[in-house]
Amino acid sequence: MFTNDLTKKVFAGPVAIGGGAPITVQSMLNAPAQDAAANVAQAKRLEAAGCEILRLSVPDREAVHTLAAVKEAVSVPVVADIHFDYRLALESLAAGADKIRINPGNIGEDDRVKAVANACKANRVPIRIGVNSGSLERHILAKYGAPTPEAMVESGLYHISLLEKFDFTDIVLSLKSSDVRKMYRAYELAAQTCPYPLHLGVTEAGTKEMGTVKSAAGIGGLLLRGIGATVRISLTDDPVEEVLAGKRLLKALGLSKGGIRFVSCPTCGRTKIDLIGLAKRAEERFADVKKDMTVAIMGCVVNGPGEAREADLGIAGGDGCGVLFKNGEILQKVPEERLLDALEEEIKKMENE
Repeated sequence: MFTNDLTKKVFAGPVAIGGGAPITVQSMLNAPAQDAAANVAQAKRLEAAGCEILRLSVPDREAVHTLAAVKEAVSVPVVADIHFDYRLALESLAAGADKIRINPGNIGEDDRVKAVANACKANRVPIRIGVNSGSLERHILAKYGAPTPEAMVESGLYHISLLEKFDFTDIVLSLKSSDVRKMYRAYELAAQTCPYPLHLGVTEAGTKEMGTVKSAAGIGGLLLRGIGATVRISLTDDPVEEVLAGKRLLKALGLSKGGIRFVSCPTCGRTKIDLIGLAKRAEERFADVKKDMTVAIMGCVVNGPGEAREADLGIAGGDGCGVLFKNGEILQKVPEERLLDALEEEIKKMENE
């Protein structure tokens, strides 16, 4: 199986994808493609949120100017999303695109595919092939009778072969479906035969709540098996929410470094403090901490330090008070209203170590 460590490594600008590189989080601009100012403003917000690769639609030449404006405004790699018109891919490359998303089988004769492949090679720009279960080729659908995972993989390999024909191998492949099981199986099959990095995503996943759950199930399960090099959590919401969800997912899986990983208990009848409020305030208060650490917010002094022994720091509530502990050892007893202050003092000490 081609896990992330074993796939080819490609580069979107300075950002490595595959070949053992850290998993990256992507998102896509959703302002009107011709509105350069709106796209630039959104791109800056996404960059500030931690987006590592940024994609935008390029449906016409006016959108190429938008791409150039976005490229100038942010430092993250910019991907041009192209459908059908190979000339827009060439113009996007000239405008500074760091990566092209296009399906070679959709742009016409071999000379057009060769033109895009050669231009990308000359500019050291990778191509992402984006297979979607809802838009498979007719001959593949006829063979399988439905957009099965096997059909999706065959479609991806077909598009890959069109690029390999012209000795182009800086390729990223995505196999997206709104059906989590179908998406999961397609990537699972692709990892058995495809040596190129895989871009993971559940397409049309839905609103923030359900879309995050579906994406976590599909993307998270694959990442735990070492499958996947870069991710997008597609949400019917502000793209910033996609980035935040992606970052949280990687942190939950232990695949990102830096910042606090919070552990908190679900509460029970023994809880005598406002643990739910305390946990929420802790996440907000320490959101900007860069030090890599695990912090526990527990509701019970009896079990808290023991159950969260692997946490670097933690607090556990009692009756109007609580304790501060480090590596399972209690440091001090603290009034409930000062628990977060005491925790902050210890976090700052660790940041300075």
